[in-house]
Order: sequence, then structure tokens, then C-alpha cells
Amino acid sequence: MNKTWNNRAWWLVLPVFLMVAFNALVPLMTVVNYSVQETFGNNEFFWAGSRWFEDILRSDRFHDALLRSGIFTLLVLALEVPLGLGIALTMPRKGPWVSVCLVLMSLPLLIPWNVVGSMWNIMALPDIGLLGKAINALGINYNYTRQPISAWFTLVLMDVWHWTSLVALLCYAGLVSIPDAYYQAAKIDGARPWAVFRYIQLPKLRHVLTIAILLRFMDSFMIYTEVIVLTGGGPGNATTFLSIDLVKYALGQFDLGHAAAMSIIYFLIILFASWLFYTLMMRHQEQ
Repeated sequence: MNKTWNNRAWWLVLPVFLMVAFNALVPLMTVVNYSVQETFGNNEFFWAGSRWFEDILRSDRFHDALLRSGIFTLLVLALEVPLGLGIALTMPRKGPWVSVCLVLMSLPLLIPWNVVGSMWNIMALPDIGLLGKAINALGINYNYTRQPISAWFTLVLMDVWHWTSLVALLCYAGLVSIPDAYYQAAKIDGARPWAVFRYIQLPKLRHVLTIAILLRFMDSFMIYTEVIVLTGGGPGNATTFLSIDLVKYALGQFDLGHAAAMSIIYFLIILFASWLFYTLMMRHQEQ
């Protein structure tokens, strides 16, 4: 029996594709235009070529901000992925507590990013904040407004609190989708809990973990709102990540050429890193 393919349904999706393409391409074309030109106002532009890209790539300021962003991303991934997976493994699969756990895990994700930064800003104040006073009461000198290590500790702790729920919910969805036949076979074979996790749950969660790590990598590498509200990039430049440095170029110095070139480099770094990670994960799974 021959099947007749009707592709007219694609016309229903075409408006969505056009809208997404318009929203993505127009800003990108504008940024590319500014990245190769110089302007002194009055809407007059002069060709600059690759000058801005060369300045950014040779700048120690860019390298330092890139290093800080990379370290922050690695730290939060190393904490949030295992912690989220561990929480998902302990969550109930059946019963009335399932809904309670899902709602509680979703609450941090519902809070706007600027509110998260404000909450932790108040809570981490060394004099009146609950977290700040508790740490100082233990005899530890803690002041995130003056000490770079304290600022980094507060940022990482805030991000772990805010986004571990996403990893946990994704892993929980993957665990629930595993058929009971696998667990029944493992029970018959007398498999220990670690063996069940190693040979059943973890292989089945590889796709979910890939998505979770990719989402958290992209979001943590582009973090801006929470950091600017909590530390403002300080103390000094200790928490000035690429996103904050980019805004300083564009709005603080109104240096559109450097800001546009840095935006494109920033975009290409995220795109290449995401592609590389996804390719390596899929290749490892095929092997």
C-alpha cells in the first residue's frame, strides 16, 4: 500500500518560521553592521573592517571576563547536575507526595531573575542578612560586597538554589519514563541499588542529562540579571562576566563597534561549545 504524503500542513507552520527568522535575523544583521563600521554620531558610518574583532581578541579585559565566565559555568555545572540528579532519585514516583514535591521543586523557577538577585542581596548582607549574619556568627569573615571569594560563593550558591530544580525536574521526568520491566528484571537478578543506577537509570538518562547540561551551560554562561543585581560585577571586577562587560561596552562607554564585535564572538563561543559538547556526548553514546 502506497502512502500519499501531503506537505500542505507545512504552510500552517510557515508564519511561525517567518516570525522567528525575522526576530533573530534583524537584530543579528544590525549587530554585524555595527561590528565592521565606526560611527561618530549623526548616523554617519565609516568602514572599519575587522578592527574591532582584533581589538577584542587581543584585549586582556576580554580574556579575563571570558575566564571568569568559564570558571563560573564549570562550578555551577559541577554542583547542579549531580545535585539535581540526586534529588530526582530521592523523589517519590507514586502517591500524594509526588504533586507536593513537583510544586516545591518548581517554585524557584517561577521567581523572576531580578527578584532572585534582590532576595539574595538582602539575605547575604553581612550586617542584617540571614545568610551573612549566620556565616559571620560562625567566626568566618564574610562580606560579599568587599571580598571577591565571598562574592563568588554567594553567586554560586544563588545559582545552585535557583536552577538545580530544573535539572531535578528533567531527571525526574526521565526516571519516570523508564519501564518497570527493567526494575523487575534487576530485582530478579538480585542487582544492588548502585548496579540499578549504573546499568539502567544512568544510560536511560543520557539524553535528558545532555539537554539539562546544555541548557544550564548556555544559561550560566550568559548570566547577567542576577549578577548585576547582587554584586554589580564587583567587588572591583571580580564578578564581571562577559555579559556584564559587554553591557559596559555598549551602554557604559557607548562603544558600539567593540560591543557588536564582542557580541558576535560571544555568540560564536556559545554556539561552538554547545555543538562540541553535544557531538561528543552523542558520539560517546553511539560507541
